Amino acid sequence: MAEILYIRLGSQIQDEISWLVFNTVEQEIIASGELTNAEQLGDLTDKAQQRLVKVFVPGCDVLLKRLVVPTKSQRAMRSAVPYMLEDELAQDVDDLFFAYANISNDKSDYNCFVAVTQRAQMLLWQSWLADANIQATTLQPDVLAMPFVDGQWSALSLHLSNDSTGASSNKTQIVVRQGEWQGFTLDSEAWQFTLKNNIPSEESAITINAYSDLPHLNETASQNALTIIKAEEELPLALFAQHCQRSAFNLLQGEFKVIEGRSKNINNWLWAAGIAVCALLLNVGYKSAQLWQLTAQQEQVEEQIIARYKKVFPRAKKVRIGTIKSQLNRKIAQLGGVSDQAGFLSMLSQVQPAFAKVPELKPESLKFDGKRQELRLQAIADDYQHFERFKGALNAASLTVKQGAQNNQGDQVTGSFSIVSKPSNASSTNSKGGGS
Repeated sequence: MAEILYIRLGSQIQDEISWLVFNTVEQEIIASGELTNAEQLGDLTDKAQQRLVKVFVPGCDVLLKRLVVPTKSQRAMRSAVPYMLEDELAQDVDDLFFAYANISNDKSDYNCFVAVTQRAQMLLWQSWLADANIQATTLQPDVLAMPFVDGQWSALSLHLSNDSTGASSNKTQIVVRQGEWQGFTLDSEAWQFTLKNNIPSEESAITINAYSDLPHLNETASQNALTIIKAEEELPLALFAQHCQRSAFNLLQGEFKVIEGRSKNINNWLWAAGIAVCALLLNVGYKSAQLWQLTAQQEQVEEQIIARYKKVFPRAKKVRIGTIKSQLNRKIAQLGGVSDQAGFLSMLSQVQPAFAKVPELKPESLKFDGKRQELRLQAIADDYQHFERFKGALNAASLTVKQGAQNNQGDQVTGSFSIVSKPSNASSTNSKGGGS
């Protein structure tokens, strides 16, 4: 989103709150203002609905520490840090919240960067935002939103109209950034003490970039090795908005990590995707049902083919659908060779009606002589009359039949036939005409 709503909260509910809507593309202020206290955050609810919300909190409530922890394991490091700092902290570590930053460009030997604040304070800030129905994506100490210049300080004064009791006042807070992970926020009295007692000598002079008028600064500069650079004055939140992106640190981590809700557009896309997935599943289900039906039909046809093959070749034991074609070719080759397949099939089609008329007679073997165009048939039946009926059916089909010997084998009779196709009338006429 091009527009972002920035809010700086106070430490207590009575503290003044400042806000600003900033266009990050055009780098310009859209709107800004102040709220008397946290109870008025509801006035920003509408502004927060269609924008990202980034919140700054006072640096006086967040302690920034750099440590050297003798381990590379992040889990071990985070377990050890609270107890390494225990003697420096005024409260029990169980009442504090520790948030960690990933800083890789620090020139020192420090390998752990931690921000410490009270867990109760984190819960308080979150409760104010929740009551106003405002969801923040980041919660950042204001000192880390100040401009960072390596080897120099950046400082800014914030004038607050209310004190911690809600009464009118001219309270001033000074926000100072000292380094990549160093800074503090103090009131004007503490700032004066810091200037008098912590500014180094000429051997290590300090340069301060002042983004507003800073109390007690000029008198301290005249007495110490302190260089002041007057920077262009801006609204504090406008300055924060332009420089906060440089720090990716966010207090909202661990137990306070934000679970982002989906926007309406994303929900619409998810609905569309859900409908598309349902349609796809229905289509796949329909195709699967068709495939199952075709597979069942294929299995039925294969069973019919195998049954028909076994009926024609009753002595066949193992019959597989994948080998029936090769087995048929082998049978035909045994009858007279591959070159005689056409004649054999033609003869077989002429003999088939006779088998249909005399189903009691079963073929045992077939042999086709391609040169003589003769089909030799060995058959079996349970009566001699079936052989006579079969011979009559063949004669009726215009086939020349020679019946071989018949033998009685118990309850069955075996016999043979030699079957030759009669030449057509046209062929006979042509033959006679050629001889005259």
